[in-house]
Amino acid sequence: MAQYSVELDGVFVALADPTRRDVIRRLGRGPLSVGDLAREFPMTLPSFMKHVRVLEANGLIRTAKSGRVRTCELVRERLAVVDGWLAQQRRIWDERTDRLERLVTDTKEEQ
Repeated sequence: MAQYSVELDGVFVALADPTRRDVIRRLGRGPLSVGDLAREFPMTLPSFMKHVRVLEANGLIRTAKSGRVRTCELVRERLAVVDGWLAQQRRIWDERTDRLERLVTDTKEEQ
C-alpha cells in the first residue's frame, strides 16, 4: 500500500501543474518532439525541459532521442493509477450516499 501511495502522490504532483496537464493532453493525440511541444508555451526550452523531466520521472511520459530530436510519448497505462484511486473514491462515496438514503427512507417510513 505504501508503494501505491508513493506512486499516486508522484502522479498527482506531476499533474498538479497546468503546463504538465496540457502536455499530457497534447500527447494524448500522439507522440511529439520536445520542440513541437515547447513551441506552444511562453517559456524557455530549459524551463520546459523541467516539466518534461517531472512527467518522465513519474512515469507519465517516456522520451526517446533520435539524432538531435527528443520525442515524447504518453504512457497511458500510468494514468490507470489515478483511475484506480478515483474508482475507489467513487465506491466509498456511493456507499455513503446509499447509507444516507437508507437512513432517510427508513426514518420517513417510521414516522
